[in-house]
Amino acid sequence: MLQSNLFLILAAAIWGFGFVAQRLGLENLGPFGFNGVRFLIGALSLLPLLLWQMRRDGLQGAEIKTMCRAGLPVGLLLFAGASLQQAALQFTTAAKAGFITGLYLVLVPLLGLWLRHKTSINTWCGGLVALAGLYFLSVATDFSVNYGDILLFIGAFFWAGHLLSIDHFAGKMTPVLLAVLQFIVCGSLSLAVAVCVETISLPAIQASLGPLLYAGVVATGVAYTLQIVGQRQAHPAHAAIILSLETVFAAVGGVWLLGETLTSRALLGCALMLAGMLLSQLPLRWLVRAWRLPGKNG
Repeated sequence: MLQSNLFLILAAAIWGFGFVAQRLGLENLGPFGFNGVRFLIGALSLLPLLLWQMRRDGLQGAEIKTMCRAGLPVGLLLFAGASLQQAALQFTTAAKAGFITGLYLVLVPLLGLWLRHKTSINTWCGGLVALAGLYFLSVATDFSVNYGDILLFIGAFFWAGHLLSIDHFAGKMTPVLLAVLQFIVCGSLSLAVAVCVETISLPAIQASLGPLLYAGVVATGVAYTLQIVGQRQAHPAHAAIILSLETVFAAVGGVWLLGETLTSRALLGCALMLAGMLLSQLPLRWLVRAWRLPGKNG
């Protein structure tokens, strides 16, 4: 159990610092160009894991029809979320990007109501707390809102839809195969848009090689593998809570490596958003048990 938790913490840290790599990548490449190269590298980085899975257990859902039905919608949702996120990083900080994107953890069970999924009271409470945090994090005292924060908020809905679509297709296809397919779809679409609206060149790609390799290989191939291994023995609620620490690592990376600063108001927003994310993931019985501990009832 301890080893599984450590794997998940490492995955969360890698993903959190990935926001730093994404911001650095914008120095030489546009949002779509960076995402195009990044996700295609990510697909290549998962090929060894895919081949290992194929030799060990075979690949479920490897038929062309199944791959198209699953890979296309999941890849399209990933493309929408990743495009909005990368575009937003031109206008906002890595710290904000991590926390606002993390709203998908709260949105997933709420959007799941449309699919007739059950949603507990703590999810609604967590959503309200996270929404209050979003207000303090993104709305200034003069009620102005950063354009990048708006893009991130819209993107959070696509990330939530992306997670729900993965959950829908997970039982029909080997997870690693689905991951490779979605990265190919997202990377191809991103490159196609980049060719039309951005200037992309080999020197620009070479100049962004470090961030691209981190985002493509480390944050995709390595972190994805750590997540798979870690979640084998971890409780689903534990895994969700640990992986939500990605937002904290994004803030640490932004402050440490990019010199970003957070006002006391923004810090309060971050704290509330993290509390809301954790509250929405904790099973209700845990909260009741914690409340009944000695000293909680006066």
